[in-house]
Amino acid sequence: MWSTPHWPPRSTALPVADIAAGLHLSESTVRNYLSAAIGKTGARNRIEAAHTAHTHGWL
Repeated sequence: MWSTPHWPPRSTALPVADIAAGLHLSESTVRNYLSAAIGKTGARNRIEAAHTAHTHGWL
């Protein structure tokens, strides 16, 4: 679970470039992972996907 009660988590608001740099991945890889997560959760965007995952206890 998130360590803070704030929603959305900070990571969902970061640009793809910042997420990629923080995880030492390419931007393309991060975009592909985000796209897969959005598709698997049936979300319309990454913030909705993160919210769905958090609600179901997947994160």
